[in-house]
Amino acid sequence: MARIAGINLSNEKRIEAALLAITGVGKSLAKKICINAKVDLNKKVKDLVEKEEEALRAEVAKQPTEGDLRRIVNQNIKLLQDIGSYRGTRHKKRLPVRGQRTKNNSRTKRGRKMSIGSGRKKVEKK
Repeated sequence: MARIAGINLSNEKRIEAALLAITGVGKSLAKKICINAKVDLNKKVKDLVEKEEEALRAEVAKQPTEGDLRRIVNQNIKLLQDIGSYRGTRHKKRLPVRGQRTKNNSRTKRGRKMSIGSGRKKVEKK
């Protein structure tokens, strides 16, 4: 089991697919990493030689991944909030940031539906 960027990669997966377990590494970046490290894309993780693992570690280290990437994203969000931008205020209020509607959807962001009474006007008795 190879350990790259603090993540244990699954032995049975191809190296290109196994690299996707690392936060901040997508399909295209995984492919670039393998090509730059001169590792066959179809090779399984269990078949990697120590030299290939070191080359992969060196390539992944060049990219912001895992904790570093999370810290960068959180700093960017905090900056938006500090300057008082529209996106920053949406982050503060825990609402959708990218222009989605909130009247009908976004229940995961807004929480459970709150109903106040039956929603009908009461008829007075004479």
